[in-house]
Amino acid sequence: MKNIKILIVDDRPENLLVLESLIDIPDVDLIRANSGPEALAKTLDYDFALVLLDVNMPDMDGYEVAELMRGNKATKNIPIIFLTAEHKEQAHIFKGYDAGAVDYLFKPLEPVILQSKVGVFLELHRQKEELDIRLQELQELQQQLEESNEQLTMLSRIDGLTGLINRRHFDELFLTEWNRSKRNKTALAILLIDIDHFKAYNDFLGHLAGDDCLKLVAQSLNSTLKRIADKSARYGGEEFVILLPETDIPGANTVAEALRQNIESLQLPHPGANVHGRVTVSIGVSATIPMNEHRPEYLIHSADLALYSAKEEGRNRCHSRHLDIPQQQTAVQSEQTELLK
Repeated sequence: MKNIKILIVDDRPENLLVLESLIDIPDVDLIRANSGPEALAKTLDYDFALVLLDVNMPDMDGYEVAELMRGNKATKNIPIIFLTAEHKEQAHIFKGYDAGAVDYLFKPLEPVILQSKVGVFLELHRQKEELDIRLQELQELQQQLEESNEQLTMLSRIDGLTGLINRRHFDELFLTEWNRSKRNKTALAILLIDIDHFKAYNDFLGHLAGDDCLKLVAQSLNSTLKRIADKSARYGGEEFVILLPETDIPGANTVAEALRQNIESLQLPHPGANVHGRVTVSIGVSATIPMNEHRPEYLIHSADLALYSAKEEGRNRCHSRHLDIPQQQTAVQSEQTELLK
């Protein structure tokens, strides 16, 4: 730890020599000033633990120096002890305290009293430095905790294998975009994407190869999307989902076809594929302008129905359908039928 600095101010050199002889402390540096202006200049160059300030000086006395120090943000908290040969009338003492002094010592100085009072302020300064160090350590620790929490939050939203948004975070984003689209009366599109014959891929090449395949497909999906608002997520297993705000069916179909072609162009061998011999995907597309009578989950259901149609039609293709009220009613009836089984 660096030495503590004390500023001693007196226009008479012999008085400064006396102070230096009385304050002989190993870890303390005494900085001299022979006038008020010089003292103020020194306070800008050093960080002082204490100022011992003579009251009676020509041009600028100790009261003026103290008042100017108190008016400066950088020096206002430095404790000042006035040294004076003036008589001990209360008026002079009060004037010193009004100017910003924390204590008064009268000349001739009593060595024990001087050393005791200086020792008190040095100890206070050491404690303050220790507190500052602890505070800085706590602030750094808090910053590390905040960064760790941010990382944990991010990890909780990301699929560990593919690096895409996970199902849970996607559901949150989807609800947010649904409500925004309903307020703004803008279209919202969903794409459900399924890797064709993925079980056969795992059976022929193994699960490690299957994981690599999922990663490559995820990268292709993510790189194809051009807008910041468009989000890709792993929906579960070999299924992915794309959220396209402010996008109608024609726009969503364009994105879906680009996704399909880019994945096909990866030319990933697929020994278990019935026709193509390479990895392909089927994509179901649905879009709507959300209204009060709509329920968000039925847009996903509609995309799922479209995905089923794409598979029925031979896979490696896109199929789309609009979300409308009859489809929602059909979905409700299907749910009710499932509950009665």
